[in-house]
Amino acid sequence: MNIYVSNLTTNIIEGDLKKLFSAYGQVGFVVIIRDRAHDRSTGSAFVEMPIQRQGEQAILALHNMEVDGQLINVREIEYKADEFNN
Repeated sequence: MNIYVSNLTTNIIEGDLKKLFSAYGQVGFVVIIRDRAHDRSTGSAFVEMPIQRQGEQAILALHNMEVDGQLINVREIEYKADEFNN
């Protein structure tokens, strides 16, 4: 399951998110989205959890959770079928 996380503080690192999501299951990878011009976090990230049920549990538990003083947004990435047909 691919998960999008937003409203993160700009000082969060991959290890912080991996630890946070690992409480709910196996984490495949974490990628912090970075502003190339300034090489700093944009406040959002992608998390991949290979077991669907664990990802669902993480989303339910972590959405609107306070992390470093901010309420984070956590949701499944939903792909449209026609996105890959170009």
